[in-house]
Amino acid sequence: MRMKRGKTAPDVRIDLHGKTSAEGRAALVSFLFGAHREGHRTVLVITGKGRERNDAGPIPQRPGILRQQLPQWVSSAPLDQIVLQCTEAHPRHGGSGAFYVYLARRR
Repeated sequence: MRMKRGKTAPDVRIDLHGKTSAEGRAALVSFLFGAHREGHRTVLVITGKGRERNDAGPIPQRPGILRQQLPQWVSSAPLDQIVLQCTEAHPRHGGSGAFYVYLARRR
């Protein structure tokens, strides 16, 4: 609860800015398994808020694709084995452009 109020800092962080969806997912999986292996419990994942695009192309693009996909990634295999919860970060840690990911204890 202290984390959600911005009173304590996460153990480690990863910044996914500028990555494609595939690059971001691969980096996240690798990083979270490494953090879990090292015994970290709280991770700050910075996705960014996404950009508003003015191009009215034939295929509409949603802003913040990493931000939208992160909750799905951590709740599906293989990350569902080590992730307990994922919540939006406090404004001090990035607000809606970042998430706290809580990892299970190492066995």
